[in-house]
Amino acid sequence: MSESAAALSKNQKRHKRRNKARNKSQNGKDENGKDAAPAKEEAAAPAKEEAAAPAPAKKEEAAPKDVKVELKEEAKTDSAAKPDAKDLTSKDYYFDSYSHFGIHEEMLKDQVRTRTYMRSIVNNQHLFKDKVVLDVGCGTGILSMFAAKAGAKKVYGIECAGIYKQARQIVKDNGFEGKIEIIHGKLEETELPEKVDIIISEWMGYFLLYESMLDTVLDARDKYLKPNGMLFPDKATLYVCAIEDAEYREDKINFWNNVYGFDMTCIKELALIEPLVDVCDPQQVMSNSCKILDIDLTTVTKEELDFKSDFKITCNRDDYCHAIVSYFTCEFSKTHTGISFSTGPMAEYTHWKQTVFYVNEPMVASQGDVITGTIDVKRNDKNPRDIDIHLTTTMDGKAGTYLNDKEYRLR
Repeated sequence: MSESAAALSKNQKRHKRRNKARNKSQNGKDENGKDAAPAKEEAAAPAKEEAAAPAPAKKEEAAPKDVKVELKEEAKTDSAAKPDAKDLTSKDYYFDSYSHFGIHEEMLKDQVRTRTYMRSIVNNQHLFKDKVVLDVGCGTGILSMFAAKAGAKKVYGIECAGIYKQARQIVKDNGFEGKIEIIHGKLEETELPEKVDIIISEWMGYFLLYESMLDTVLDARDKYLKPNGMLFPDKATLYVCAIEDAEYREDKINFWNNVYGFDMTCIKELALIEPLVDVCDPQQVMSNSCKILDIDLTTVTKEELDFKSDFKITCNRDDYCHAIVSYFTCEFSKTHTGISFSTGPMAEYTHWKQTVFYVNEPMVASQGDVITGTIDVKRNDKNPRDIDIHLTTTMDGKAGTYLNDKEYRLR
């Protein structure tokens, strides 16, 4: 087999492993069609609590007439302004991507994500019983229904995207119409009639902070959360580690050196600027991990989400370091047994995957060599949903000294 054919074969195997990880997460089956092993947190979850979850609530008293009229008027306005989801085109999704059911399908099929939220809510009915809950960015209403199932007295689900129409229908079809109220609009422009006991939200984006709703969740916390109220989740941590990634770098970065005999290296620089969001094989990881950001949602401010952090990681084998990888963990610390999940390379697949920052030139690393670095993260001035990242790494190793200094943009 030629060298190029061998590289292609290895790359195909790598993609095959990635697809297996995705299928295992989404289908609950392993590559042989057997039931996949549950996540560690799930094994610790008290099964009888989940079994004791109440059935979907029956319709409660109807809302006051003026509220119903207001919602009807809103529906008329929305109907005239936006086409139904089935009539949307890719152009519509560009401006309102969360209106398309496909993105919600991907998130719902992410079993690590959805089952962790389910267990943190449904298995902790003692926290939700007779409470008022706010679901920020409710999407299809899945978290709102978990809260209602856990005994919440009232649930407000706020959603700006067009999927809110389907969420209202889903709530109605599952018998929660009197208990869950889906509100269409931006939270910052919405007025709730009361304070809430609990805020739930799936706000995390790639690299934890990218295109996330964390600012909106913090606005909700400051405006609506009662003293001693709870947030689900309430803690998140961002990490970095080093990986070997020769095959993929060759495929995605060095490809531009010679494209059918033509020099396209000007695009190579663009490819290096944008971090890659993809699944890293655990075998690629060649160092320990280092924490670069801790977030406590009960106290963090928006200003603290622009951050600068130093890190130090130690190589655990002789290899070539091609990239620094970031991933995050989330914790629901108020739950009875403490529930969390990880998006790291060693953990079960999630739709967040990992974020890969390729260095300018690979570093020849030996076991015990230390990579030190600084990461400076700021929201882009023109588009706050984009993130500007300045990453520097230094390694004074047995094979030489390496310095990488690069600006990235996650967009």
